[in-house]
Amino acid sequence: MADDTSGEGLLSRAMRMLRAFSEDDERLTAAELAVRTGLPRSTAHRLAGEMMALGMLDRLPDGAYTIGTGLWEVGELAPVSVRLRERALPHMLRLYEASGENVHLAVLSSEDPAAAEALYVARVTGPHSIPTLSRMGGRHPLHTTGVGKALLAQRDDEWLDVFFQRTLERETVHSITDERQLREEIRFARSRGFSTTRQEMTLGNVSVAASLPRVWGLPPTAVGVVTHLARADERRLGALVSAAARDIAKDLAAP
Repeated sequence: MADDTSGEGLLSRAMRMLRAFSEDDERLTAAELAVRTGLPRSTAHRLAGEMMALGMLDRLPDGAYTIGTGLWEVGELAPVSVRLRERALPHMLRLYEASGENVHLAVLSSEDPAAAEALYVARVTGPHSIPTLSRMGGRHPLHTTGVGKALLAQRDDEWLDVFFQRTLERETVHSITDERQLREEIRFARSRGFSTTRQEMTLGNVSVAASLPRVWGLPPTAVGVVTHLARADERRLGALVSAAARDIAKDLAAP
């Protein structure tokens, strides 16, 4: 079904509506949806009603819309939820107990090197863990995160050649954006079996991560911990995340 004015398909317009929401803006009015999507206000209002009827959006008493519980219900059937996250969580809990630090599980968001990011699909934290920017369903750059660098270490040279055509943004003054230096970091991660970032995403934070061996039917995956610079024992944490990555992959491969 095409839009009367733009020729854009119905599914594309619906996805634009869903993408208008964010962690900071989890409720939006029809007028705000129209502004953020560029759709005519009448179109946004009509489409929001149709999406609400399908469970893709929920409506609050004040008339604003949120992401629908029906959409969440369907999303939980994705392999990264029902297969990867559920199998990984017991191992992530053990990693948290051993490290006392934030534990993250991330996948490559896309096989396209021009667009790929680290997509966070699970997280374990506790009262003594340091604050981080990551959240389930959130994305961060590959080159500034431990899990991201671990995912880069899985990629072949042809994939990396396209990736390095991108402009790599600095998240902090310590972010590595130089291709030669970042390639050396990737080679080092491959040789020792885990990757590290030091204050490259958040000042004061150190991340240590390891990639999982490839598992059929799942995207490239990495598990990592984030700790404070003052207590970062990279060798110890590297051994812990590497063991967790192997254990998760073994569990995923089991019947």
